[in-house]
Amino acid sequence: MLKHKVAGLFEEPACASNRAKSESEKKKGCAARQLVPGAAAGGCAFDGAMIALQPITDAAHLVHGPIACSGNSWDNRHAASSGPLLYRIGLTTDLSDLDVIHGGEKKLFKAIREVIERHDPPAVFVYQTCVPGLIGDDIETVCRHAALRFGKPVIPVNAPGFVGGKNLGNRLGGEALLDHVIGSVEPDDAGPCDINILGEYNLAGELWQVKPLFERLGIRVRACITGDARYADVAAAHRARANMMVCSQALISLARKMEERWGIPYFEGSFYGISDTSDALRAMAGLLVRQGASSDLLVLAEDLIAAEEERAWERLAPFRERLRGKRVLLYTGGVKSWSVVSALQEVGMVVVGTSVRKSTEADKERVRSVMGEDANMFDAIPPREMYRMLKDGEADIMLSGGRTQFIALKARVPWLDINQERHYAYAGYDGMVELVRRIDLELASPVWAAIRQPAPWEN
Repeated sequence: MLKHKVAGLFEEPACASNRAKSESEKKKGCAARQLVPGAAAGGCAFDGAMIALQPITDAAHLVHGPIACSGNSWDNRHAASSGPLLYRIGLTTDLSDLDVIHGGEKKLFKAIREVIERHDPPAVFVYQTCVPGLIGDDIETVCRHAALRFGKPVIPVNAPGFVGGKNLGNRLGGEALLDHVIGSVEPDDAGPCDINILGEYNLAGELWQVKPLFERLGIRVRACITGDARYADVAAAHRARANMMVCSQALISLARKMEERWGIPYFEGSFYGISDTSDALRAMAGLLVRQGASSDLLVLAEDLIAAEEERAWERLAPFRERLRGKRVLLYTGGVKSWSVVSALQEVGMVVVGTSVRKSTEADKERVRSVMGEDANMFDAIPPREMYRMLKDGEADIMLSGGRTQFIALKARVPWLDINQERHYAYAGYDGMVELVRRIDLELASPVWAAIRQPAPWEN
């Protein structure tokens, strides 16, 4: 079953990048580099599935495998919760050598029972990892028996790391929701302006910066899949009238299949930057009107956009003069490879280069549209070359993830975290102001002038 599921995801018809590939290229998936068997490469399918589903905050997330799998993936993203914290408890079956010999299915069943008795969650997600996948543990059968025995939904997430990269794991997590969760609860309060947001994980609370904007328009976010989500809301997500897909490739299969099964149209948008946020609100209002909502929604959306843009530009005014012309090296990937570029250019900054790791051809085309045909795009920069660029002054600041921060610090160049480990939310109008404020603080910090001075013994 897993083999056919993976093959189907590689043939995803809604993915423009996938349609352009040859049959042999499709089988490689979307990873920039292929995983090496036996290597702790990170970013595997299991990791991707956990990323996609763990922000369902009131559910229990049980990792079936050695304890290292749980330890390496637990809480690696700051997906915030407005209530339940059960999702932050690391749960694992902790398979040992003897379990590999005798099989881990009985141990898994006992673990599910213990989780339900101790925490009483509305549902339990069980994640398959490499070791039980290789020895043949049938987690789907175990989960089915556990659900019947304990009267709780027990959802198997069959995404062992060896099947592919993180992007594939995201999609397998979406398939688990389609197969076992979405459509299993019928809400009694469905409305004409109910929406779902797909691929938004509430990192550092970013959902909370855009959700109030929808609420001011009378639009209810029935389910965010899966940032700050509740199991019952995700289970009733099939009664929404429209979907917004934030991360372009992670849950594309989920968006397409929800449209096929329940007639929910979707569009892709971004909340990074003023103009992108406005475009997302405008597109959602138009989609809901086409679905039967009142046309007054379009007027309300334009009024809200005008008011919020004016307020945002007033708050950005003190920073724009100082940041105009400052050069940025952006080392990220996916949707941020173009959406953050657009956001930075709005305040007059110059993006000297952006990485396109984990980015699709559509993402790269968007980069070209905002930076021009001669855009400096790269899949990866060797650390030595990155250090040279920063040391030679080709950029005034680098925005990247935590793994490359030390290259910038060694080159004595300001650095700001833009990836999932960040502690500050940059989505929506308020998020754009916060991003610019943080960049300004980094560039203006007196520490950079101090550390660039020769040491006393060098004089």
